[in-house]
Amino acid sequence: MVPIEIKIPKEIRNYHENIFFGLNTRQFVCSLLALGAAVGLYFCLRPIVGAEQVGWMCILGAAPFAACGFFSYHGMTAEQLLWAWIKSEILMPKRLVFKSDCLYYQIMQPAIAEGCRCKRRAKNHIDKADDFKSNKSKANRRNRMTKSKPKTNQKPDTSTTPEARH
Repeated sequence: MVPIEIKIPKEIRNYHENIFFGLNTRQFVCSLLALGAAVGLYFCLRPIVGAEQVGWMCILGAAPFAACGFFSYHGMTAEQLLWAWIKSEILMPKRLVFKSDCLYYQIMQPAIAEGCRCKRRAKNHIDKADDFKSNKSKANRRNRMTKSKPKTNQKPDTSTTPEARH
């Protein structure tokens, strides 16, 4: 005895019942509409246009109907997608503007401003210390230079600091 296997799709919403040639009802109806459009175009345009051009026009006229039966986008059929587009673009159009709400930045703004002030104070303090250090080293260099010079017939210097001489 052979066991009977029944194939169950993983996602039950993706199940479509096949009725004719492996097509579901929607695809079958849209295929019939495409066939009707092609036949109608053929009999209407045959007396006006040549046979080759009528064939191409029948294909172009039937293609939208056939495509509607097989089209699916984000779970929507072609008709649902068309209706959603008409509603969003024609019936209820809105201009959407992106406006960023960065809550973290808003919360941290006082701390950022305080941090900038602290950096400025620290930088000014460091600059003053550097100025003091550089002035001190200049004074030391001047002292060393004046001590190392040989004494000549110059006036004796009455000031005690090298800066006062200049």
